[in-house]
Order: sequence, then C-alpha cells, then structure tokens
Amino acid sequence: MVRSSGPHRLVLASASPRRVELLAQVGIVPDGIVPADIDETPQRREEPGPLAKRLALGKAEAVAAAHKDAWVLAADTVVGLGRRILGKPENADDARRFLSLLSGRRHRVFGGVTVIPPGGTPSRRLVVTTVTFKRLETTEIESYLASGEWEGKAGAYAIQGRAGGFVRRINGSYSNVVGLPLYETLSLLRGSGFVAPVISPAG
Repeated sequence: MVRSSGPHRLVLASASPRRVELLAQVGIVPDGIVPADIDETPQRREEPGPLAKRLALGKAEAVAAAHKDAWVLAADTVVGLGRRILGKPENADDARRFLSLLSGRRHRVFGGVTVIPPGGTPSRRLVVTTVTFKRLETTEIESYLASGEWEGKAGAYAIQGRAGGFVRRINGSYSNVVGLPLYETLSLLRGSGFVAPVISPAG
C-alpha cells in the first residue's frame, strides 16, 4: 500500500510491531517510528493505571521534542493484578510467576495513550480492559514458556497468540490488550486535528 501525500505527519513513539499492525488495521501508516528512550521504572507506590498514563505521556513528550512539526502518538500497556504491576518479565522464571498469579483470576490491562499535535498540548486517555484467565495447568504454563511468546510482553502473555486460549472472559477493548485501544486512539487523533491521508493500492 502507498499512502497519498498530505500535510499531516504522524510519528509513532513506539518500537512495538503490534501497535504498527493495529494502526494499519484501521488504515493508518505512521510516517515515522521513533522508540522513546525513557525510564519505565514504576515510582514508589505507583499503581498500574497511573503508571500506564504517565509512561505514555513521557514517551510522547520525549519524541515530540525532536519532531515539533508532526503529530506524535505514544502508548503504554500495563497489566495490573490488584495494585500489583506485572510488567515485562526479565526471564522465564519471572514469566512463570506472572502466569501462575494470573491463573484462574481476573486482572486488568491498562492502556495509556497520548497524542501531541504540532505545537499543541497533549491529549490523554486511560483505557481499562478486564481479562479473566482460566485455571492454568502446570503443563500449559511450561508449554507457553517454551513458545517464547511471553518475551517482551506485559504480564508475560500475548492475547493475540497462544494465550488467547487462556482467556475465559474479556470486558472492554480487545485491541487495548494487544497494545493499542483503537477507538480511543482514533478519537484522540481526530480531536487533535489529525486527518489520515487516503490509502491507495500500490501500482
């Protein structure tokens, strides 16, 4: 696909291929992909929702500082079990512990989204999706760990992959759990004045 020329440039402040794929799903192809290099360590006593919202803003501001002529979109996904933050596991032991905690329980996925227009002020949203896992057998957890899908994933799972079979119930935005709440993201972009150029077939 080739995008037609237009004055509105969009920079995605993320290296996540999932977010690129989700945007493409609704006809948006970023002009640039610029991962934000910020400290993602939770602050003392910080809860999952505020963390997701703060990190999305921090990423957007870091990238917008060098791309003042573009709309900058940033997002962050945090899995929360009560007040506990289940981030990206550092190793298989971490992932095993996270999956054991989520087994048979309900948790929440917090998606922070920020859009900064050229020369404008940030617009922000926090989207919350509730996900309920079935009770996981030890063999299921070990098989999932062997697949490697847990690597780099908040909460140690990817709902769009094999872990989709762990989900008994979901309440809220599915795309939020994948990595970007599409409805809310499009609302923020439109509200900030961004107009996506028309996608035309290649050739």
